Amino acid sequence: MNTHNDNTNTAYSDFHLQYIAGEWVKGEDDTINTDSNPYNGDTLVEIQQATRAQLDQAFQAAQQAQKQWAKTLPAERTALLNKVIQLMDDRHEEIIDWLIKESGSTRIKAEVELTIARAVTVEAATYPNRMHGEIRPSNTPGKENYIFRDPVGVIALISPWNFPLHLTQRSLAPAIALGNAVVLKPASDTPVTGALLLAKLFEEAGLPKGVLNVVIGAGSEIGDAIVTNDIPSLVSFTGSTPVGKHIGEIAFSGDYIKDVALELGGNNPFVVLEDADLDQAVKAAVFGKFLHQGQICMAINRIIVEEAVYDTFVEKFKAKVASLKVGNPNDEDTFIGPIINKNQLDSLKQKIKTAKQEGATLTLEGNIEGQLVHPYIFTDVTPDMDLFRNEIFGPLVAIVKAKDEEEALKLANDTQFGLSSAVFTRDMQRGMRFAKGIQAGMTHINDMPVNDESMVAFGGIKNSGIGRFNSEYILEEFTKTHWISFQSEPRDYGL
Repeated sequence: MNTHNDNTNTAYSDFHLQYIAGEWVKGEDDTINTDSNPYNGDTLVEIQQATRAQLDQAFQAAQQAQKQWAKTLPAERTALLNKVIQLMDDRHEEIIDWLIKESGSTRIKAEVELTIARAVTVEAATYPNRMHGEIRPSNTPGKENYIFRDPVGVIALISPWNFPLHLTQRSLAPAIALGNAVVLKPASDTPVTGALLLAKLFEEAGLPKGVLNVVIGAGSEIGDAIVTNDIPSLVSFTGSTPVGKHIGEIAFSGDYIKDVALELGGNNPFVVLEDADLDQAVKAAVFGKFLHQGQICMAINRIIVEEAVYDTFVEKFKAKVASLKVGNPNDEDTFIGPIINKNQLDSLKQKIKTAKQEGATLTLEGNIEGQLVHPYIFTDVTPDMDLFRNEIFGPLVAIVKAKDEEEALKLANDTQFGLSSAVFTRDMQRGMRFAKGIQAGMTHINDMPVNDESMVAFGGIKNSGIGRFNSEYILEEFTKTHWISFQSEPRDYGL
């Protein structure tokens, strides 16, 4: 395999290192994380991994730096975030290039990801001036009640590989804006776009040493330790439900109970009612299913179509999907790029095999070339099938027939997940009624479920997680309240 070497560029020269206490240092474990391009297998960078001792050093550095960082003026923190935004703009093409070659992003998806990562940074820059307390009345004579809002302290941040830049920055930028320090562990598939690139941007923006630390290591070495370490007050994790459940368990098992913010798996329904604009619904369904090869927690998993328009929808949908270009993610017209790694590919192969065995109708059969999976459309899917019940995370789709609106809603809610969802109808009131009946944290009428905006609440219910990201919702998550009362005159205790 070829070795990609960008060490001549100062933006890339430290990406084989850890970032601890404001210094780029070599990992001390005897294992290597080989970061490779999922499309062609090229080695991008080799990172000697961190030890448990280095993780402890990172937490200690964060704890020490956070005390002073929390005292900085709001204007200082806002200025730093604005500098990060400027650096994102200046390095736009470099960031896009890394997203394409490291995470297998198509150019379309990379542009979407950078846009929303920038947006959450812009929003985070406003947080220092929105971090205010309250004065509350008291029923005790002579008492005054003050509610102060403070940083939680040190946050352990564990980020995923599918939208690495955005889903890291979604927690990282607010955490720093609100006066916290962070120890960040990225996914092993995306250590650069999920951590090191952002560390470089914050470093160049002037973030004090120790406020952000990046530790790249094997899960067996530091996976649980980043959660169970006594220093972090909160763990922010985006990833699979099984791992999220494990994090929740061990976050409560140590000497100190930790808060958790968990955005987990999804089994997102896309409902087409009989009065929908089918052409628009097809476009939304294709984008919402196949963006980033379907490797998105919000991606459509099940398309549920009322019987009256089922055949027409399937025909239009199949035709549109068959026209999608699959190939080199760097080509501007490629819509479907590579699957991130062999494990994910093997999982998809098994799902295809199982769907066939369970009797789903294979309406469009793709083929598999290396890490490229051409779209598979399965119709006549029923609730007892694996494609209906479990998250797919790839370019396979299940289409389900519903006899009417009532059954469509029942099918939409027949899942242990509740992240995002969508419904298409020409009747706004009908759409709102249907949306309010869906058991999910987010529902979009006449749009697809892959939506994230920096000014609205993002998060799920049931096995899709707890907590909310963005705007005042993340401000609540990443700060703590402190009630302080002042008794201005002697209180009568009846003694």
